[in-house]
Amino acid sequence: MTQQALKIGELALQTGSSVETIRYYEQQNLLPQALRSASNYRLYGDTHVKRLQFIRHCRSLDMTLDEIRTLLSFRDTPEENCAGVNTLLDKHIEHVSHRIKELKALQTELTQLRSRCMTTQTVEECGILQGLADAEDSEPKNLGTHSGGCH
Repeated sequence: MTQQALKIGELALQTGSSVETIRYYEQQNLLPQALRSASNYRLYGDTHVKRLQFIRHCRSLDMTLDEIRTLLSFRDTPEENCAGVNTLLDKHIEHVSHRIKELKALQTELTQLRSRCMTTQTVEECGILQGLADAEDSEPKNLGTHSGGCH
């Protein structure tokens, strides 16, 4: 395989990542440091492309950076057995199942709230706003976090 010499912007375009994300992954030691050109540009190769694609796929599966770091360490030692990979994925599946339950509870809560205002009326009479105000006086429900995949 021919080794590419991509600048960071080219790597970003090729992988659908942002330059900032690539730099962040380097800082987090998820991507190896790039070589530098004579004019001090970072130069990335096929290894970087494949590793970044792997990281992006893991992120699309809502994996944390720590989970990805662990998977990369397994990937970097191909002679080891994969029991740890299986365990990590089982835990992640459990987390996803738990998050689905939280999201279903959130959907139920929002649907109930929406049902409080079925017609257009004055804001003063809005059942949704009244429901939200009534909730201020009670204990907040734990419906999970709106974390965007950073569990």
